[in-house]
Amino acid sequence: MDSLYAEEILDHYKHPHNFGELDNADIHTEAVNPLCGDKLAMDLHVKDGVVEDVRFSGRGCAISQAAASMLTDRMLGEKLEDLASTTREDILEMLGVEISYARIKCATLSLGLLRQALAEAGVSISGHMEED
Repeated sequence: MDSLYAEEILDHYKHPHNFGELDNADIHTEAVNPLCGDKLAMDLHVKDGVVEDVRFSGRGCAISQAAASMLTDRMLGEKLEDLASTTREDILEMLGVEISYARIKCATLSLGLLRQALAEAGVSISGHMEED
């Protein structure tokens, strides 16, 4: 089963969904993983509290890029308030493979961008805030 998920991760890495930048984004966030040098940025267009469009850009390992691609797919059309409950476990489940402790920061870099975007939009993050 892991090989199926690994193939999906490689596909998202090689052909990322929602990759690029948005002109006149309502929200722009950036983050760097200092442990490995992964860099991501996320742009959102939000209307009436709903993500109408989202793009991510940057560079990094297959895990960070695939997680950003998968997360942005999940974000499209969602209410910001509903996205506020997204957790590290959601990201790891989405990736579907065992992620080593050293790679957790890679996998959750895009989650940090989402949380920054929510904070910028004035949406509080619900639920348990685990260490990422």
